[in-house]
Amino acid sequence: MKTQKLHIEEALAPAVFGHVQKAADALGLETYVIGGYVRDTFLDRPRGHDIDIVTVGSGISLAKKVAKLLPGENNIQVFKNYGTAMIKWQNMQLEFVGARKESYDHQSRNPVVENGSLEDDQNRRDFTVNALALRLNKDGFGTLLDPFNGIQDLTAKVLRTPRDPDITYSDDPLRMLRAVRFATQLNFEIDKTSLLSIKKNNWYFSTSFVFQNKRFFKGFCKKPV
Repeated sequence: MKTQKLHIEEALAPAVFGHVQKAADALGLETYVIGGYVRDTFLDRPRGHDIDIVTVGSGISLAKKVAKLLPGENNIQVFKNYGTAMIKWQNMQLEFVGARKESYDHQSRNPVVENGSLEDDQNRRDFTVNALALRLNKDGFGTLLDPFNGIQDLTAKVLRTPRDPDITYSDDPLRMLRAVRFATQLNFEIDKTSLLSIKKNNWYFSTSFVFQNKRFFKGFCKKPV
């Protein structure tokens, strides 16, 4: 069985993380790889080519710096309205975002976004197993930040929300669909408290709510990935 240290070493072995480290340190930005890439590393699943990078600061500035450091050709797209950027390089797709905290207007379903800390960003994640983060700065490179015991949940094969599930699911009802999808794909169980919350909040899937909320409708119709 692989040790946690070996998992981390394998996850951060690709050269791209060295370039992200140099860019982050040059800009003085605290930077992490987070989400599915980290989760699948510890599950010994194929990690895929989509990598989420979160930085405490401007994700766009970091992406632009990384794009300059990457050897060969790369394609960068900037989404100023969302404060994000994406780089396609070789067979990888890197998405950069500044750490943020979100609050929701339940009339429009659109989040109010503010700059935040890494902890704020992890709090807004859907499940504890998707809130795992690995530090990319030279100082502390490879350090695992797991504030919600996501590694423990991976071992137990349980899907649990970082916060009260009623809050997590009411903020973004699509997370209830993701819970079912992840449980099926990963062969996990949904935490009992979370499952009760899904049953309690399933009114969000009523026809009237779905059609009155464009953001939800688009996500509802989107193919799972």
